Amino acid sequence: MLKDLTSYFIGDPILGLGLLAFFVLLISLPISFWSVAGDRNSSFIKFLIAIANISLTCQLILRWLQSGHFPISNLYESLCFLTWGCTLTQLFVERAWKSPIVSAVATPISLLSIGFASFVLPENLQSSAPLVPALRSSWLIMHVSVIMSSYAALLIGSILSFGVFLVDGKKQFNIRNSSFGSGSFRQSSEVYLNGRNENLNSIQPVEFTKAEQLDSLSYRSITAGFLLLTVGLISGAVWANEAWGSWWSWDPKETWALICWLVYAAYLHTRITRGWQGKKPALLAITGFFLIIVCYIGVNLLGVGLHSYGWFFEA
Repeated sequence: MLKDLTSYFIGDPILGLGLLAFFVLLISLPISFWSVAGDRNSSFIKFLIAIANISLTCQLILRWLQSGHFPISNLYESLCFLTWGCTLTQLFVERAWKSPIVSAVATPISLLSIGFASFVLPENLQSSAPLVPALRSSWLIMHVSVIMSSYAALLIGSILSFGVFLVDGKKQFNIRNSSFGSGSFRQSSEVYLNGRNENLNSIQPVEFTKAEQLDSLSYRSITAGFLLLTVGLISGAVWANEAWGSWWSWDPKETWALICWLVYAAYLHTRITRGWQGKKPALLAITGFFLIIVCYIGVNLLGVGLHSYGWFFEA
């Protein structure tokens, strides 16, 4: 295996860096599961995730220099960019909450993404190719990179919501922190003043459970992803009008992207205005997770519409 990886680096360093990221993530996955079982946080896992992210960063830069355009024009490049975004999001989340649960639920997404790109796609789709006419625009970096970054944040946020069921699936709990991440709550306590017993409301910090931490981090990640998705859809509409003379053509990917936006908008609406927390909004987030998979991979599998540049069944 090491010999094959070395030959890849010599023959094609771009594919070699992708394989390096895959094997690093593959090593980190069982370690993260072992850390969860032992309820111990491992800094070595974060180190491995950082190595994978740096490897993908170098890969994307080399691809950019080799092709002469931003490396997100076909399915292989976008999968590598998605993995880069997922690992970066995971590092930010782990910085906010140092728990092995984050790695255990987030690492599989990155591993499957880079594994699909490295071992499932045919060789002709892994190699760089000239841009199709519709992609020869300054909007390429703005629209596609923002959309892929939003997918990364939304996928990580949704899988963290799934983690709420894993750590506390059989219990009914009420999230004590608000959707805005309040770190304390008001409770009644007994305070003795001047020899008298008086009931006063006081603010006392609480230690959140694992489910509450996952719920809060999921909300923050999905909020960031939703804002990026909104910007991506708007920029895509402007680009579509420039390229095809229409702001919206109900292309399959456009339609599914709108459905994803509506589902996550419903998620944020129920949290902010209805006060839903915990498992109810987590179900919406999990639904959004599968919709993103359909939106991103489904169009390429079917090879239909204006966005099917990476249809690999055609190869």
